[in-house]
Amino acid sequence: MKYFALTFLLFFCMQTFAQKEKPKPFIEEMLKEVSSKRIEADIRKLVSFGTRNTNSDQDNPTRGIGAARDWIYNEFQKISAECSGCLEVEKQSFLQQPTANRRIPKPTVITNVFARLKGTSDPDRIYIVSAHYDSMCADPADGNCDAPGANDDASGVAAVLEMARIMSKRKFDATIIFLTVAGEEQGLLGAAYFAEKAKQENWNIQAMFTNDIIGGVTTFKNAPNRQTVRVFSEGVPSNETEAEAAIRRSVGGENDSASRQLARFIKETAEIYSPDFSVIMIYRRDRYLRGGDHIPFLERGFPAVRFTETNEDYNHQHQNVRIENGVFYGDTPEYVDFEYVAKVTKINLASIARLALAPSAPKNVRLITTRLTNDTELRWDASPEQDISGYEIVWRETTEPVWTNSVFVGNVTSYVVKGMSKDNYFFGVRAVDKDGNKSPVSFPKPGR
Repeated sequence: MKYFALTFLLFFCMQTFAQKEKPKPFIEEMLKEVSSKRIEADIRKLVSFGTRNTNSDQDNPTRGIGAARDWIYNEFQKISAECSGCLEVEKQSFLQQPTANRRIPKPTVITNVFARLKGTSDPDRIYIVSAHYDSMCADPADGNCDAPGANDDASGVAAVLEMARIMSKRKFDATIIFLTVAGEEQGLLGAAYFAEKAKQENWNIQAMFTNDIIGGVTTFKNAPNRQTVRVFSEGVPSNETEAEAAIRRSVGGENDSASRQLARFIKETAEIYSPDFSVIMIYRRDRYLRGGDHIPFLERGFPAVRFTETNEDYNHQHQNVRIENGVFYGDTPEYVDFEYVAKVTKINLASIARLALAPSAPKNVRLITTRLTNDTELRWDASPEQDISGYEIVWRETTEPVWTNSVFVGNVTSYVVKGMSKDNYFFGVRAVDKDGNKSPVSFPKPGR
């Protein structure tokens, strides 16, 4: 009995110690550079184009989506010039035919604008941070009405540009893509085109963030949950096969998709780097009656999440700018809290940085089910990275939302957790490199 108590106490101390991760100076330095003033300037510049509706003018140099497209492209080019050409800046255009929902009434060119910061040691592993630069008023097909789109979604574009400015000055193991898409308000068209091309070309996209409506609308400035941002993540994968669904049902894995592990990773990051501004995980793909650019990525099998302000004011979204019965309607900069956008930007930046610095998540993780036992055996494939220090086993009660316990098990590819039944807990495995960078958790499948 004494031996059991001593073993349990030692194991408890190991797992408690393993959970404590200190902020890394490399990431803290970047966070200090995030500027709410630059974010404000970018939002106001995007608003100055009058409308960024996908159906608006593409050739006018001062008004319409074409002017916004060219400005974003030029900003990425400026950022690249400041880091000696470190960014690969592209315009990705395609001809969109009229849509069944009539939001695209005639053949229209849609252009995504993005910048790629190539990784140093693992450039084929890709992380995407995204926003949409198009806007709309009440009618999504109306290319002529004023649609300032300050919150939806100049706030997200400003965050992406700010991250590009700061992160381009540094080196990361994996590749980061700073993506701005169009056609979102007409049916996620730009994101769907980008995601489909990525799927066809077999890109190794390990995570995609979309930032959509992260302006912290000022009408909720005194809300009790003001210092929070929502991260939406789906549980059951959108591209799940029948065979995968059968396994999920058998093990109770509805809450453990790759996207949900990504959301947990982001929440963990916020707890390390943003103690006064936190993440609320929402266990949904998106809000009721709404959808974002992460969805086309989910549908093609890429882990993806959505960042959105915690409280939304629908008088300042998708509205014709007007005063009606003494009430102002319109998505204008006066209703954006630029400091709030900066805080969301910091969580994005820290999360993307942690991902791009860390090893990839372990592959082929299995929970061994060859026999009935009160121990839990896990096996996984060795990670391909050269700087692997080892692996961490994590677990939680089946009713817990996040991983609550962990233990570092060394540079091995199997481990038996003694005295803890696989029937009573959820387990996972994450990779750790020699600098202490940790991958997201991989959830195991039953194996033999």
